[in-house]
Amino acid sequence: MPAVFEEAGIRFQYPENWPLEREPTEEGWTVLVQSPATAFLMMVFREGIPEPAALADAALEALRADYPDLEADVSVDTLAGLPALGHDIRFISLDLTNTCWTRCIAISQGTLLIMCQYNDLEEGTHQAVLRAMCASLEIED
Repeated sequence: MPAVFEEAGIRFQYPENWPLEREPTEEGWTVLVQSPATAFLMMVFREGIPEPAALADAALEALRADYPDLEADVSVDTLAGLPALGHDIRFISLDLTNTCWTRCIAISQGTLLIMCQYNDLEEGTHQAVLRAMCASLEIED
């Protein structure tokens, strides 16, 4: 049976054997759901940041600071029935190709950033779990 995260009208399911950590911030909160390996989903809620594109660009630039040779493509998607802007990102770390995607959604309370990441050894198992967590996202706006 999956575990459920729910706060401020934001709800998603995640594997119960993947630990979830929630941390409050001055602007909202951050949730990290960590696989038993290195794959993870991070969700960042920011109050009062109305521009999803700006938050998506900031996330990309933060990754680029650590991985200057990363490759990124702009992506427009739909999550929880809402437009989601972000990037599909690839970079090398510890001789492994890492795949990451970010998606930002504007909701009435602020902006929600979702970031998922896995390496090429986890692609066959963890990619599907991360996609399922994103697909389970529900937002009461």
